Amino acid sequence: MRAINTALEWITRLAYLNILWIAFSAAGLIVVGLFPATAATFAVARKWAMGQTDVAVFKIFWASYKKELVKSNMLGYILLLIGYILYLDFVFLTVSPSNMTAILTIPFLVIGFIYVLTLFYVFPTFVHYDQKIFQVIKSSFFVMIINPLPTLTMLIGTFGISAILWKFQGLAIFFSMSVLAVVIMMPAHRAFEKINKKQAIYSQKRSLEEDIQKVR
Repeated sequence: MRAINTALEWITRLAYLNILWIAFSAAGLIVVGLFPATAATFAVARKWAMGQTDVAVFKIFWASYKKELVKSNMLGYILLLIGYILYLDFVFLTVSPSNMTAILTIPFLVIGFIYVLTLFYVFPTFVHYDQKIFQVIKSSFFVMIINPLPTLTMLIGTFGISAILWKFQGLAIFFSMSVLAVVIMMPAHRAFEKINKKQAIYSQKRSLEEDIQKVR
């Protein structure tokens, strides 16, 4: 009975969060509201990933939405611009009759794949760290590179959720971005914790070395 109640609580939370994401995206006419609503959704998912499951969802969502309205839109449209440039490159490679396109295809696919994998970490990094826009993108890339297992988990989870939503499209109203945010944020948070521990160990080691040098 307890397990059923817990499951129902999570279903309700996820559905409520997803409705907030849709409503606030629509409130900004998508163009202005999509990215702040997505950032706010990840802000709530971050709290859940940290074990704070009883937080006030609307309060956190609304606070993040207001705070990151401008910055999240700037980040989102920079990423869209990069994606659009990659799309134009793809079109060029597919229509160009030059033999050079065969040589350039593999590097393009690698760059495109790295871009997609980096996107997984952008909003988790955005809501977890207080960084400038280009630092967020840079950090997302490096966190992705040094954490292959969490990245693989995100990739598999995203494909799985997308496949389910494709088959049962009616569920997207209640369980699309909210579920994806949790699926992505959970391994991302573990990656952040791993990095923080390594930084703490490095700082302690460096501090110890400095103390030894002082003694000498």
